[in-house]
Amino acid sequence: MDLIFTMLVPLIIAVVALYGMLRRVDVYDALVQGAGDGLGVLIRIVPPLIGLLTAVYMLRASGALELAGEALSPVLARLGIPAETIALLLVRPVSGSAALGVGAELIQTYGPDSLIGRTAAVMLGSTETTFYTIAVYFGAAGIVKTRYAVPAALCADLAGFMAAAWAVRVLFE
Repeated sequence: MDLIFTMLVPLIIAVVALYGMLRRVDVYDALVQGAGDGLGVLIRIVPPLIGLLTAVYMLRASGALELAGEALSPVLARLGIPAETIALLLVRPVSGSAALGVGAELIQTYGPDSLIGRTAAVMLGSTETTFYTIAVYFGAAGIVKTRYAVPAALCADLAGFMAAAWAVRVLFE
């Protein structure tokens, strides 16, 4: 069974190449052209990503995330979201790697089997890096006006955070 999975990718590549040759397509030229198009997309995507990641690290280093967390603590407590996960809630829509760092820190501090550790893990799996995704996909498609995409995505993130906290409380308390 492992041999089948090991050979799956080379087999798919061979089938696609043979199909292209049968249709009299210059497979190598198509590959080079596709790689060139991919580099063009990369050049359009990288600058917004650098700006986004820089802003996240600046906010984290300045202590602004902790201040925002303290300000939002009473509201989140009423929603059933543990106060200790506030930094994760603030960082997750902006940066997946920063959110993973915050989640790992929460799990290391409180333990993987704690309510907070489990809540952080489920939150990481049930939400999206909204601004990163919008920057990448809208930037690649050349969309400038996001209109309702950002508010709708942030509402979905909030629903994901609340559902994660609820699910962990129901299943593990």
